[in-house]
Amino acid sequence: MTHIHPTRAAEFWEARYQGVDRIWSGRPNPLLVREVSGLEPGSALDLGCGEGADAVWLASRGWRVTGVDISHTALERAAVHAAEAGVGDRIGWERHELGVTFPEGAFDLVSAQFLQSPVPMDQEGVLRRAAAAVAPGGTFLLVMHAGWPSWQDEPPFDVEFPTLAGTLAALALPDGGWSVETLDTVRKPSVSPEGIEGFRDDNVWRIRRTGR
Repeated sequence: MTHIHPTRAAEFWEARYQGVDRIWSGRPNPLLVREVSGLEPGSALDLGCGEGADAVWLASRGWRVTGVDISHTALERAAVHAAEAGVGDRIGWERHELGVTFPEGAFDLVSAQFLQSPVPMDQEGVLRRAAAAVAPGGTFLLVMHAGWPSWQDEPPFDVEFPTLAGTLAALALPDGGWSVETLDTVRKPSVSPEGIEGFRDDNVWRIRRTGR
């Protein structure tokens, strides 16, 4: 099992981003596209924005975005991506170590895509705070891996993957104040670094805030 001290979380992610020219594909997460395409653009908070693909996609569709990540390097790359896409003026970038600090304000959309890592984090507390940042009438979109890829014979570290019902209960949303619009497990193709084809399951929660 991998253990990383919380105070070294930023160092861990900086090392990961600085170790390669780019980690992610530069394309938005498909489940974000699926769940958000029909929403009226407003203000959006992208938690764990990485190199900015989701934030850029949202901004290109009229959203005013705040992109948040722990890594300076990731945020610098995200800003370059946004400028090249012509939407740099619609996105603000903030560095936060979630669980320690959190962006201020209320948002029409709060998106947390795969906010999972070997770095210790108060994930439950962060997700509750994320839900609290949703403005009345707004949407909380959460996507997380439901398990290891099918080709992963030996997990690289111990982790308890979230369940649909378990995470929904852990959010402790007040009765009558929220409406669950998507509660779904999606299976997608997955290929190992060695080229072994398989699949991976992702869980999706889209919840609308109906009350104050």
